[in-house]
Amino acid sequence: MIDSMRTILVGFSLAGFLLVGWSAIECTHLRAMNAWAGSSPQPKSAKAVGDAERGRAVFNGKGVCYYCHGIDGYLDDRPQLAADTTALIAQLNPPPTDLRNQKAQYLKSDNLRAQAIREGHPGTGMFPDQTITNQELTDMLAYLALLRSKGATKIK
Repeated sequence: MIDSMRTILVGFSLAGFLLVGWSAIECTHLRAMNAWAGSSPQPKSAKAVGDAERGRAVFNGKGVCYYCHGIDGYLDDRPQLAADTTALIAQLNPPPTDLRNQKAQYLKSDNLRAQAIREGHPGTGMFPDQTITNQELTDMLAYLALLRSKGATKIK
Protein backbone atom coordinates (compact mmCIF):
# COMPACT_ATOMS: atom_id res chain seq x y z
CA MET A 1 0.00 0.00 0.00
CA ILE A 2 2.78 2.42 0.90
CA ASP A 3 4.65 1.62 -2.29
CA SER A 4 1.57 2.34 -4.42
CA MET A 5 0.98 5.66 -2.61
CA ARG A 6 4.64 6.55 -3.13
CA THR A 7 4.28 5.79 -6.83
CA ILE A 8 1.17 7.99 -7.04
CA LEU A 9 2.88 10.86 -5.18
CA VAL A 10 5.96 10.57 -7.38
CA GLY A 11 3.63 10.64 -10.38
CA PHE A 12 1.91 13.78 -9.08
CA SER A 13 5.27 15.36 -8.33
CA LEU A 14 6.51 14.56 -11.81
CA ALA A 15 3.29 15.91 -13.34
CA GLY A 16 3.60 19.07 -11.24
CA PHE A 17 7.21 19.47 -12.25
CA LEU A 18 6.32 19.06 -15.91
CA LEU A 19 3.43 21.53 -15.58
CA VAL A 20 5.64 24.16 -13.95
CA GLY A 21 8.34 23.60 -16.57
CA TRP A 22 5.84 23.84 -19.43
CA SER A 23 4.38 27.06 -17.95
CA ALA A 24 7.82 28.61 -17.72
CA ILE A 25 8.60 27.69 -21.32
CA GLU A 26 5.23 29.02 -22.52
CA CYS A 27 5.67 32.31 -20.65
CA THR A 28 9.13 32.73 -22.14
CA HIS A 29 7.71 32.00 -25.58
CA LEU A 30 4.90 34.55 -25.14
CA ARG A 31 7.33 37.17 -23.84
CA ALA A 32 9.56 36.58 -26.87
CA MET A 33 6.55 36.92 -29.20
CA ASN A 34 5.53 40.19 -27.56
CA ALA A 35 9.07 41.53 -27.85
CA TRP A 36 9.10 40.60 -31.52
CA ALA A 37 5.74 42.29 -32.10
CA GLY A 38 7.03 45.53 -30.62
CA SER A 39 6.53 47.15 -27.30
CA SER A 40 3.13 48.29 -26.18
CA PRO A 41 2.42 51.98 -26.63
CA GLN A 42 3.52 54.18 -23.78
CA PRO A 43 0.76 55.86 -21.79
CA LYS A 44 0.04 59.44 -22.78
CA SER A 45 1.62 62.20 -20.78
CA ALA A 46 -0.19 63.19 -17.61
CA LYS A 47 -0.03 66.79 -18.72
CA ALA A 48 -3.17 67.73 -20.60
CA VAL A 49 -2.89 69.37 -24.01
CA GLY A 50 -4.86 72.54 -24.58
CA ASP A 51 -6.78 73.50 -27.71
CA ALA A 52 -6.45 77.24 -28.30
CA GLU A 53 -9.58 77.46 -30.46
CA ARG A 54 -11.72 75.85 -27.75
CA GLY A 55 -9.98 78.14 -25.23
CA ARG A 56 -10.99 81.12 -27.34
CA ALA A 57 -14.64 80.03 -27.12
CA VAL A 58 -14.38 79.78 -23.31
CA PHE A 59 -12.58 83.15 -23.05
CA ASN A 60 -15.20 84.90 -25.20
CA GLY A 61 -18.14 82.99 -23.71
CA LYS A 62 -18.59 80.88 -20.60
CA GLY A 63 -15.49 82.32 -18.89
CA VAL A 64 -16.69 85.92 -19.42
CA CYS A 65 -13.02 87.00 -19.53
CA TYR A 66 -13.85 89.26 -22.47
CA TYR A 67 -16.03 91.46 -20.27
CA CYS A 68 -12.90 93.04 -18.77
CA HIS A 69 -10.05 91.94 -21.06
CA GLY A 70 -11.95 92.61 -24.30
CA ILE A 71 -13.09 90.34 -27.10
CA ASP A 72 -10.10 88.19 -28.11
CA GLY A 73 -8.02 90.12 -25.57
CA TYR A 74 -8.39 93.55 -27.22
CA LEU A 75 -8.99 95.92 -24.30
CA ASP A 76 -10.68 98.49 -26.56
CA ASP A 77 -13.12 95.92 -27.97
CA ARG A 78 -15.44 94.99 -25.12
CA PRO A 79 -18.92 93.53 -25.56
CA GLN A 80 -22.08 95.54 -25.14
CA LEU A 81 -22.75 95.31 -21.38
CA ALA A 82 -25.26 96.82 -18.99
CA ALA A 83 -24.34 100.39 -18.07
CA ASP A 84 -23.65 99.54 -14.41
CA THR A 85 -21.32 96.68 -15.40
CA THR A 86 -19.44 98.92 -17.83
CA ALA A 87 -19.10 101.59 -15.13
CA LEU A 88 -17.83 99.04 -12.62
CA ILE A 89 -15.17 97.75 -15.06
CA ALA A 90 -14.07 101.34 -15.79
CA GLN A 91 -13.45 101.87 -12.06
CA LEU A 92 -11.21 98.83 -11.59
CA ASN A 93 -7.87 99.76 -10.08
CA PRO A 94 -5.61 98.35 -11.34
CA PRO A 95 -7.35 98.13 -14.69
CA PRO A 96 -7.62 94.76 -16.47
CA THR A 97 -4.31 93.54 -17.87
CA ASP A 98 -3.60 93.71 -21.58
CA LEU A 99 -3.33 89.99 -22.30
CA ARG A 100 -1.65 90.67 -25.64
CA ASN A 101 1.27 92.53 -24.07
CA GLN A 102 3.71 90.15 -22.37
CA LYS A 103 5.51 93.01 -20.61
CA ALA A 104 2.28 94.25 -18.99
CA GLN A 105 1.45 90.87 -17.44
CA TYR A 106 2.15 90.14 -13.79
CA LEU A 107 1.51 86.40 -13.96
CA LYS A 108 4.51 84.82 -15.69
CA SER A 109 3.59 81.09 -15.63
CA ASP A 110 0.61 78.95 -16.56
CA ASN A 111 0.43 77.71 -12.96
CA LEU A 112 -0.02 81.28 -11.72
CA ARG A 113 -2.52 82.06 -14.48
CA ALA A 114 -4.53 78.93 -13.70
CA GLN A 115 -4.54 79.81 -9.99
CA ALA A 116 -5.74 83.36 -10.76
CA ILE A 117 -8.51 82.04 -13.00
CA ARG A 118 -9.66 79.48 -10.42
CA GLU A 119 -9.19 81.54 -7.25
CA GLY A 120 -9.28 85.12 -8.48
CA HIS A 121 -6.38 87.56 -8.53
CA PRO A 122 -5.96 89.38 -5.20
CA GLY A 123 -5.50 93.13 -5.52
CA THR A 124 -7.43 93.24 -8.80
CA GLY A 125 -11.05 93.01 -9.86
CA MET A 126 -10.56 89.48 -11.19
CA PHE A 127 -12.99 87.17 -9.44
CA PRO A 128 -12.64 83.38 -9.10
CA ASP A 129 -14.18 81.11 -11.74
CA GLN A 130 -15.08 77.65 -10.46
CA THR A 131 -17.50 76.95 -13.32
CA ILE A 132 -15.04 75.98 -16.05
CA THR A 133 -13.79 72.41 -16.29
CA ASN A 134 -10.12 71.43 -16.04
CA GLN A 135 -10.03 70.85 -19.81
CA GLU A 136 -11.58 74.26 -20.46
CA LEU A 137 -8.96 75.82 -18.20
CA THR A 138 -6.19 73.99 -20.08
CA ASP A 139 -7.70 75.13 -23.39
CA MET A 140 -7.91 78.72 -22.17
CA LEU A 141 -4.25 78.66 -21.08
CA ALA A 142 -3.37 77.53 -24.62
CA TYR A 143 -5.42 80.44 -25.97
CA LEU A 144 -3.74 82.92 -23.62
CA ALA A 145 -0.36 81.67 -24.88
CA LEU A 146 -1.57 82.33 -28.43
CA LEU A 147 -2.62 85.87 -27.46
CA ARG A 148 0.81 86.55 -25.98
CA SER A 149 2.57 85.20 -29.06
CA LYS A 150 0.38 87.10 -31.53
CA GLY A 151 0.44 90.42 -29.65
CA ALA A 152 -1.61 93.06 -31.44
CA THR A 153 -2.09 90.89 -34.55
CA LYS A 154 -5.76 90.14 -35.20
CA ILE A 155 -6.75 86.51 -34.61
CA LYS A 156 -9.11 85.10 -37.22
